[in-house]
Amino acid sequence: MLQTWNDRYTAEVIALWNLVAARDGYKEMTAESFAAILTENPYFDPLCTFVWLEGDRVVGFACGCSGNDLPLGDVAGYITCVLLANEYADESKAEALVRAMEARFAELGKKHADTLFFNPMQLPWYVPGTPGHEHNNAPGVPAGSLLHETLKRLGYIERAVQCAMYLPLSGGFEVPESILAKEETAAKAGYRVEMLDATKHTGVEEMLEVLGNPLWRAEIGKSLADGTPVVIAAQHGRAVGFAGPVVRQENGRGYFAGIGVHPEHEGHGLGSSLFFRLCEAFQEIGTDYMSLYTGSNNPALRIYERAGFRTAKTFATMRGELGR
Repeated sequence: MLQTWNDRYTAEVIALWNLVAARDGYKEMTAESFAAILTENPYFDPLCTFVWLEGDRVVGFACGCSGNDLPLGDVAGYITCVLLANEYADESKAEALVRAMEARFAELGKKHADTLFFNPMQLPWYVPGTPGHEHNNAPGVPAGSLLHETLKRLGYIERAVQCAMYLPLSGGFEVPESILAKEETAAKAGYRVEMLDATKHTGVEEMLEVLGNPLWRAEIGKSLADGTPVVIAAQHGRAVGFAGPVVRQENGRGYFAGIGVHPEHEGHGLGSSLFFRLCEAFQEIGTDYMSLYTGSNNPALRIYERAGFRTAKTFATMRGELGR
């Protein structure tokens, strides 16, 4: 039997999560993390959160969210998770949980349902084959998971494959000679890749505006305001690219929002240089490892691989049209 959310289900859902979500590699949850990620999230919607009951027992859970102020939020609802106890993990129940979220999205006037990295309910997961190293957010639905297979059956389109990549830094990291040579050539045209210094670098806000990524504007803008380190590419002191921010999280992971280069300044090797200098900066502050994700067709994938990253896990970003 399908029921909308009630707080009395919390303990059973956490137990179900810790038993079942591990098959997709997700990190275990406590009462505190469950609340922080889901029920106390500003975008939590109890009418888009469901449990499946067999008698009085919770054997399934699904959660979606939406918000007009989110990226694509005026037209899209986000599917966060679907899980079922192993003995109840059949197609009909999984599809019913997805359909229930879709109905709520349609009720709110959304046109499609997405699994996407813009989802504000960020689910941490473990990097396979590591001593508990984790990434802070799932950039879609894990490839091959129950939810992935369910969405494919329901006609969702797989819009992209996101490669989650991993690099341990404990073994040392060095900027290769090929990057040093690129930097020397770029310097002849007035380019330098270095740490952001608000006293000598200008044009950061204008660069971020051109790059057009709202998450970058928020993250790097905040870093500029509070002095958090950022790697910058500049031509004669004017910002034309960035990588960062350079933040070591409590779990030892190097957190950063991304890398971007102003389109008018591409072709000078700045993206590669920014990334390698970012890795160097993380190593200098004692970061244990780095993880990130990028599209399987993104040329930046090759940059990451040259730096020693490997693809540890793949996720699918998917979309289903409502009312189809």
